[in-house]
Amino acid sequence: MERHTIEPRDGWQQTVEEQGLIYPLTRYPDDSLRPYWDESAYYAFSLPEVEALEEVVEELHEMSLAAAEHLVSQDRLADLGITDPRLADLVRESWRRRDELPSVYGRFDLHYDSRTGAPAKLLEYNADTPTSLIEAAGPQWFWMEERFPGADQWNSLHERLVDAWKKQAALLPPGSPLYFAHSAADELGEDLMTVAYLRETAEQAGLDTEAISVEDIGWDRLSRRFVDKKLRFIRSCFKLYPWEWLTTDRFAPHVLDTLDNGGGTGTTLWIEPAWKMLLSNKALLAVLWELFPGHPNLLPAYLDGPRELADTTGYVTKPLLGREGAGVTLHEAGAQDPAPKSRDEACCYQELMPLPDFDGNRVVLGAWVVENEAAGLGIRESAGLVTDEYARFLPHVIL
Repeated sequence: MERHTIEPRDGWQQTVEEQGLIYPLTRYPDDSLRPYWDESAYYAFSLPEVEALEEVVEELHEMSLAAAEHLVSQDRLADLGITDPRLADLVRESWRRRDELPSVYGRFDLHYDSRTGAPAKLLEYNADTPTSLIEAAGPQWFWMEERFPGADQWNSLHERLVDAWKKQAALLPPGSPLYFAHSAADELGEDLMTVAYLRETAEQAGLDTEAISVEDIGWDRLSRRFVDKKLRFIRSCFKLYPWEWLTTDRFAPHVLDTLDNGGGTGTTLWIEPAWKMLLSNKALLAVLWELFPGHPNLLPAYLDGPRELADTTGYVTKPLLGREGAGVTLHEAGAQDPAPKSRDEACCYQELMPLPDFDGNRVVLGAWVVENEAAGLGIRESAGLVTDEYARFLPHVIL
């Protein structure tokens, strides 16, 4: 894994916008606009290196599924903050019937630096509403074809997504379109375009689809069903809207009343399914360490406090739920910091392993899983140790 600088293409912004990346710039606190899509540098990998990372990703996914089974079988959903008995029952039922429910994709965030010879380490698993999909699947592939003809890339995302919809089409309710929902509150257009891209892959798989915003999903009191603006029943819906919001906003009782968990129950099937709540929670990191202590691709993590990490390696405090580094705090070893006791929200305490530094840029690998297989890579850089909303996306090649 090496970082190389390169001259950006003429007209790169227009190019990537035409490829669906309509948010190529990020507005900073000083009101300046700087590239989010950053092709002034790229990362190069060897093929054996990528093949080894693929094996790591698929093993981590299998371990995560084992952790989900443990959480259900040992009645530990409260460790995830799922304390509503009814919701807990629905999540357990969703897990038991997972073979009857469509589940498409997820993204592992990994710490990786081949210069040290250390194995990749899991930072977190974005298993419910992961973004940065468009830039990974499309623009970076086209960038490679233009800048490095004949090279390769860890990127079979598009083909895998189309195949996944084809395989899982039989799990969808017949005679009704699959809706694709995003929140209209998304000002950047990232959620909108991510959902539009996933809808395109479903249509290429032969599915009948409809687009809708979450805010336009209505509730028909007479039929007790979710409907669109034309009062058509919504039988199935892919939503880029976290389950923790879906089950706590004002429509939450209706979601629970009508949840289709397979087996002919309920009237609305949501994708990703409810069992993804078991994987999209930072508590998973602690459960994985508990089940697989010392695993080379895991970092020590706990739910009851930092334990020995406070005096040895330092630790990172992560809220159980959150996006783009929100609420994440870093604590160096031996620091006298009362923060863990002063926080009201439940957290996971994970070993502090600073992100690799490449020419002053802190790097995290986003490795994609489609169904149960590794499917691609997206790389983000940040100026600090937390990958936040100001991170940049850089393309990669296999040389």
